[in-house]
Amino acid sequence: MKKRKNRKRKNNKKKNRVKNIFKRNLKKKNKKRKIISSKIKKQKISKKRYYKKKIKIKIKKNVKKKNKFKKIKKKIIIKTKPFRFKDLFLKLYNPIKIASLTFLNHKKNQIKNRYINYLENRKIEKLKKLEIERKEKEKKIKEEELKRIQIKEQALKDEIKIARQRTKDIKYFLKKEQAEIRKEQAERQRKFLSEIKLEKKLENFRKREIKELQNLEKLALKEQRSDYASVQERIEDIKQKYRNLRDEKIRQRVEQLGVQIEEGDDRDALLEKEKKYTLERQKIENTLESFYRCSASLCFQINKRYIPKHRSILRTIDRRFETGEIFIKWDDSEDEDWILLIYIKNNSPKEGIIIEDKSNPEKSISHELKTTEIFKASDLMVDSLIQLLERERQKKAS
Repeated sequence: MKKRKNRKRKNNKKKNRVKNIFKRNLKKKNKKRKIISSKIKKQKISKKRYYKKKIKIKIKKNVKKKNKFKKIKKKIIIKTKPFRFKDLFLKLYNPIKIASLTFLNHKKNQIKNRYINYLENRKIEKLKKLEIERKEKEKKIKEEELKRIQIKEQALKDEIKIARQRTKDIKYFLKKEQAEIRKEQAERQRKFLSEIKLEKKLENFRKREIKELQNLEKLALKEQRSDYASVQERIEDIKQKYRNLRDEKIRQRVEQLGVQIEEGDDRDALLEKEKKYTLERQKIENTLESFYRCSASLCFQINKRYIPKHRSILRTIDRRFETGEIFIKWDDSEDEDWILLIYIKNNSPKEGIIIEDKSNPEKSISHELKTTEIFKASDLMVDSLIQLLERERQKKAS
């Protein structure tokens, strides 16, 4: 590039020099022309003065009266001046001057034609350069368009691959979720069956107790002992034993639910506490039902469309009956590392619902809403999860 610039500068300097020389020659020629033209004018004036021939013609006409011919007389007078050496020099100078002028005009035309040819060649070179630049620009534009098309095609292929992988992941996720749902249902059925078995055992205990009491009464009647009081005591002991077993089973079941039990609580009090606890849990479960559905559908849509390939899917964990909580987390993270947590304030549906947001690691936010503000809660969850995914994409890009 530097060599080309230096060559251009040298060429421009040469061209400017030629132009200046041509201008100077033109000025000199113009001056000479003016001088020669002034001399020629002076010569013409002198010729008129000294070489002008005065010819006087006098015509006399005598016209005779009455049928006589007309007579015309002419007198010619030529006046000349004496010979001078200057006149002879001027006569000889004229052909030399004409020859010099013709020579100069010929040279001038040659220079002019060369200059015109030079300008035309320069224009032609400029046009050629412009044509080459235009072709190069068109070539570059075509190459850029091809590159853009190739990039778009590659992006489209990548999107198709990502879509296929996403569908595979979604199918795998749905299968996994269905398997977990089946496991949960099987666990519930197992618990339900175990409770039924316990109730059957208790029922068998009751039947056995009744049978034993009947047998003891029959024995007492048969023997007809006078000390019937000891037999009655034994019967009461057996009854108390089975009552204690039933109370112990009820106490264990209520303790597993997380209800506080006092030492003086009897069977009726325990059953009443269990009933209250189940009613409260059902209320909490019913109030959080719409929030659970909203969070589950939100996780499903995000997993279907927006989850990147390198990241695991989002899961909605339902702990409404156990702890009265719903939370969203990554599938490969622990339960403590949740992103969004939904629960009822002070376990009272009247006081409202709280949504805690830990999607941004720099700050955690908590929102307090009413139980009827489900749409506002869905908007908050959508915004926080989209911002989380955007931060994940920026981290991957950087």
